[in-house]
Amino acid sequence: MEFKRRWLTLAIVSVALFLVVIDMTVLYTALPSLAQALQTTASEKLWILNAYSLVMAGLMPVLGALGDRWGHRRVFIFGMVTFGMASTAAAFAPSPEVLIAARALLAVGGAAMMPATIAIIRVSFQDAKELALAIGIWAAIASGGAAVGPLLGGALLEHFWWGSVFLINVPIIAAATLLAWLYVPAKAGNPDITIDLRSCQQSMVGIIALAYGIKEFAKPEGSAAVAWVAFVLGACALYLFARRQLRIPRPLIDLRLLAETPVAMGMLVALIVSMTLIGFELVLSQRLQLVIGKSPLEAGAYVLPISLGSFFAGPLAGALIGRVGSVRVIVGGLALTVLGILGYLLLRDGSTLSQLAALSVCGIGIGASLTASSTLVMSNVPEDRAGMAGSAEGVAYEFGGGFGVTIFGSIMTAVYASSMHKDGFAGKAGSSLDEAYRYVQNHPEASSMLDSAMHAFEASFARVSLSVAAILLGLTFLVFFMGAKARSRA
Repeated sequence: MEFKRRWLTLAIVSVALFLVVIDMTVLYTALPSLAQALQTTASEKLWILNAYSLVMAGLMPVLGALGDRWGHRRVFIFGMVTFGMASTAAAFAPSPEVLIAARALLAVGGAAMMPATIAIIRVSFQDAKELALAIGIWAAIASGGAAVGPLLGGALLEHFWWGSVFLINVPIIAAATLLAWLYVPAKAGNPDITIDLRSCQQSMVGIIALAYGIKEFAKPEGSAAVAWVAFVLGACALYLFARRQLRIPRPLIDLRLLAETPVAMGMLVALIVSMTLIGFELVLSQRLQLVIGKSPLEAGAYVLPISLGSFFAGPLAGALIGRVGSVRVIVGGLALTVLGILGYLLLRDGSTLSQLAALSVCGIGIGASLTASSTLVMSNVPEDRAGMAGSAEGVAYEFGGGFGVTIFGSIMTAVYASSMHKDGFAGKAGSSLDEAYRYVQNHPEASSMLDSAMHAFEASFARVSLSVAAILLGLTFLVFFMGAKARSRA
C-alpha cells in the first residue's frame, strides 16, 4: 500500500507541476486574441506575460522555506487552491488590469506549488534509485510542459474564447486538490526553521528587480536606463541578502549548503542548460517562421521533438543514475545536447526527418542532464531543507531563461546588424529580419535587400547555435573534471 501511495503522490504533484509550467507559455498563442478583446496597450501586454514569471521567481524562496517549516503538503494545497481561484478570475477578467492581477495571483499559487512538488518527492522516496526515477519523471514534466503550452493554447482557441486557456485549469486543479488532501502524506515540517522577514524582503526585491532588468534588456525597444536601474537594485538587494544569510543562525536560504560541490554543480547545470536551451529555441523559432515561413503553431509543433525527447529521457536517465551516477549522466546528456544542436546546424537545409532527429537528440540530452542535476541537488540536501533547495533550483531556471533571451538575443541582433551594414542596408533592414520584411512590404523596389537580410539572419542563427554548443561543451568538461576531482577525494 505504501508503494502505491508514493507513486500516486508523484502523479498528483506531476499534474500540478504540469499546470504551473504550461501557464508560463500558454499565452504565447492566446495573447493576440485577448489583446484584441480587452483592448490592451503594448505595456499591458508585457505585464500580462511577465507578471507570472516575475512574481513567481520572487516568492519561491519564501514559500519554499514556509513548506520546510509548516509541511509541504499544507503549502502545496494552499498553492493549488490559490491557483484555481486565480485561473477563474483570469478566465473572466473584464479588463487588462484585472487580468494582470489574476496573473500575479496565479504566480502566488505557482510559487507555492513548484518547490513543494520536488520537496514532496524528496520526502516520499527514501530509496536512492526510486528517488532518481521519480525526479526523472518530475524533470520530464517540467521540461515538456512549457513546450506544450503554445500548442494547447492554439488548440483551445480553435474552438473557444481566450479565457479557456485559464479555465481549463479549474477542473484539473480541483481534482488534484482533493486527491492531494486524501493521499499526499502530511509530514510535519521543522518548526526550528525561522522565516526572517528582512531576508524575505531582500530576496523578493532582489530577484524581482534583477529578473525585470534582464527582461528589459531582452526587449527590442526596452529602456536601457530602466534596465540598468533594475539590474543594479536587484544586485544590491541580493548582495545584502547573501551577506545576511551568512550571518544569521537560521538563514532563509542556506548558502553554505548550496555551496557544497554536488549541489553547486547541479545548480550550475540547471542555470546554464536553461539559458542555452532558451537561447537556441529563441533563434530556432524565429528561423522557422521568418525563413521557412511556418505559422507560430506550426513552429511550436516543429520543435516538439525537443520536448518529447526530454520527456522520454527523464525517467530513463533517472533509472540510469542508480547504476552510473548523476555526474556521468550529466556529462553524457550535455554531450548529446551539443551533438543535437550541431547536427541541426549542419542538417537545417536537409530533409525534415533528419532535422527532427537532430532536435530529438538535443531533447534527450537536455532531459538527461536536467534530471541528473535535480537528482544531484535533492539527494545532497537534508529532507527538512528540500523546499529551500527546490525553490533555489526554480529561481536558477528562471534566471537561466532570462539570461538566455538577453545574451543570445543580443548576439543574434549584433551579427545580423553587422552583416547588413557590410551589405549597405544598415539603415533600411532594421535590427531583425521581420523589420526587413516590413520595409520591403512598404518599398517593393527594395526586394533585393530581403536576400541579404535572409543571409544575415542565417549567419546570426549559426553564430548563436555555435555559441550555445561551445558553452555546453565547456560545461561538459567542467562537470567531468569536477566529478573526477570529487571522486578522487572520496
